[in-house]
Amino acid sequence: MPRDNRTPSPDAPVYTGPERLQKVLAAAGVGSRRACEDLIFRRKVTVNGRVAQLGDKVDPATAVIHVNGERLQADTRLVYLAMNKPRGVVSTMADERGRTALADFLNNRVEQRVYHVGRLDADSEGLLLLTNDGTLAHRLMHPSYGVQKTYLCEVAGPIPRNLGKRLAAGIELEDGPVSVDAFRVVDSLGRTAQVELSLHEGRKHIVRRLLAEVGHPVSRLVRTAIGPIRLGDLRSGRTRRLTNAEVAALFKAVGD
Repeated sequence: MPRDNRTPSPDAPVYTGPERLQKVLAAAGVGSRRACEDLIFRRKVTVNGRVAQLGDKVDPATAVIHVNGERLQADTRLVYLAMNKPRGVVSTMADERGRTALADFLNNRVEQRVYHVGRLDADSEGLLLLTNDGTLAHRLMHPSYGVQKTYLCEVAGPIPRNLGKRLAAGIELEDGPVSVDAFRVVDSLGRTAQVELSLHEGRKHIVRRLLAEVGHPVSRLVRTAIGPIRLGDLRSGRTRRLTNAEVAALFKAVGD
């Protein structure tokens, strides 16, 4: 993987053609030019499937670059953000009805036009990814790539011991069956419980409908992870740029 987890600077150069590979790597946050030259010399960098050599030039907009086996997105025009969507905010960049939308939280800090990866309904909160990388966004949302999404839910309790097995076996909904990849009870306080579940489905309101179907309607829903990216301690309404390592992990999650 890249030598550090630095996020590429928003002031990184925008290339208009081929540049020396070590310059491209350094601008993408891999390390200093000298460190990048060392990675190339030690045959740790490939470009379009070929081991790179010192002196190589690449076009960051089209080259597929791997460092230590992990994909590096070197095109500085591409933006990757994590956002903690607050409850009551609609999952659109702008809303015709004047409701608070995602773009209201960017404060013009991102020059590029970005789009949200997947959705959370207005009553739900938690992790959203924002990017202008259409190819990666499509793969993250398409169920065939099997990218898991994890949710923390406050539900009506108590929770029966066999609920996890039922959910893993599959529950029939009006638009087809759904099953979870993982389930656990986080806390149980009599009539209220907190549960965590993971699934790779993307149907509308799928988590709320699933838990309501088994008799545990959701009163609060927070998405805590999309694939390898976790919400962590990101405050509600805040955004942050993904690190090189996180972007590489997303590419790995979709098989690139």
